Amino acid sequence: MFASIMQHRTVRRCWSSHLLRLLSACGALGIWLSIGSVCPLAPSASMSAAHTLSGWHPLGTRSSRITRPQAANQNLLYHDGPVMSHTMTAYAIFWEPAGSQVSAGYHQLIERYFRDVGSSALYHNNAQYGESSGQVPSGASFGGSWIDHRPYPSSTLSDTQIQDEIRRALQIQGWTASLASMFFVFTARGENICYNSYCSFSSFCAYHGYFDKEIIYAVIPYTGSDPEACGVPSSPNHDSDAESSINVTSHEQMEGATDPLLNAWYDSQGSEIGDKCSWEFGSPGPDGGNVTWNGHRYLVQEEWSNQSGSCVLSGP
Repeated sequence: MFASIMQHRTVRRCWSSHLLRLLSACGALGIWLSIGSVCPLAPSASMSAAHTLSGWHPLGTRSSRITRPQAANQNLLYHDGPVMSHTMTAYAIFWEPAGSQVSAGYHQLIERYFRDVGSSALYHNNAQYGESSGQVPSGASFGGSWIDHRPYPSSTLSDTQIQDEIRRALQIQGWTASLASMFFVFTARGENICYNSYCSFSSFCAYHGYFDKEIIYAVIPYTGSDPEACGVPSSPNHDSDAESSINVTSHEQMEGATDPLLNAWYDSQGSEIGDKCSWEFGSPGPDGGNVTWNGHRYLVQEEWSNQSGSCVLSGP
């Protein structure tokens, strides 16, 4: 999990007082983490640090939505890092050992989402978040999927093990990592994932980050394992397990597009494009969906628009 020093940036992100103690302990070791905002630092507080661990940024559980501080009308700020300019290629890694369980439509619906989202009005919202060069995220495509039936190395997976799984997929599938690619790891029902002392369903529903300089990835635990923490309020495709995972996947994909190395677009409290609108769905229709892409219905959270200063389902 240790990597070469990647870059310097200002970290304005924290979770709670016990995490601040963790950050202090890590600082003494020369280790710094980039962590999603769930509690505020004073507006003037910042820590300039060099990364020696891969960064991560989590989506908190539904209950954490009410405790995360929000500057409701504060726009995202650009911090000079790259975005996923042009077209993102998304890859799905389904890590499902023999005997593990997922819903009947899990693969089909998630893969359909990846084929539909890239030309959607929601993804187009990312186009307002460009680089200083003028390059902007302009769409996404689906690069393919892989089902790995290899047993989990432990009952609780670590981020290091997730990263090893992505390297394994790259080698076996011949996929190429770059700032135009993002790899999504989906685990099966009941498998827990922890990033240091923060674990799925108790602390987060999903997270995104990077390692080895430009392997951009997202980790999607099986959200149906704890629908109260990470589920969606309705299911237009009658598969709440798949659709709750699609919702958090959408959150991570939009953040990956606009903040792939955690040094591009986020507000002064560390909230990225999806954080400012997490678990906000607008007004779903009678079938429980809130968007239609290529004739297919989905329920996905809104994303922040600097242009409108609000959460939206379609970009400018």
